[in-house]
Amino acid sequence: MPACQKFDVNCPTRLLFDQIADKWSMMVLSVLDAGPMRFNGIKRHLEGVTQKALTQCLRRLERNGLISRRVIMASPIGVEYAITPLGFSLLGPFQALYAWTMEHLDEVERARQAFEGRAAA
Repeated sequence: MPACQKFDVNCPTRLLFDQIADKWSMMVLSVLDAGPMRFNGIKRHLEGVTQKALTQCLRRLERNGLISRRVIMASPIGVEYAITPLGFSLLGPFQALYAWTMEHLDEVERARQAFEGRAAA
């Protein structure tokens, strides 16, 4: 597949980037790094996520091969999510992005304050 230029709207890489770069996807993969987990276990780790948003995120990640979904035939029936090898390969870049945010948070905050000061003037 040829590389897409100028972030063309029809480029498959753009769609994939949109689907993996949202905040919930990054957080879900980070949570699942600790091991397989059920829906409510994941939800407990993600303050502020709605059931709908988490359900949509899990479906996107499963569709893209980044997590797997396993039905547990117990009483009651449960579902467990786990990160796949492909999902693990994305953790390094996510961890690097998180490290960057922690390293530069103060600088970004100063830039925000300077921007707000200019906008108020």
